[in-house]
Amino acid sequence: MKVTASQYALVSERLAGPMTRAQAVRLKGLAQEAYQPKQYAADLSCDEAARRIDALKAEIALADPF
Repeated sequence: MKVTASQYALVSERLAGPMTRAQAVRLKGLAQEAYQPKQYAADLSCDEAARRIDALKAEIALADPF
């Protein structure tokens, strides 16, 4: 499948836009679970929220007992 310039523009606009409601809920829950409430902020971009979610999931996975 070939990605056109207009499709790329839509994706980049989406990532630069505000985080989704689902991301906000997920990030807030993970931040609380990891005891890092400052990782959640209501004004994050979609891309930054995705990065923080991934980082918190990795940190929680490391902290889980075997």
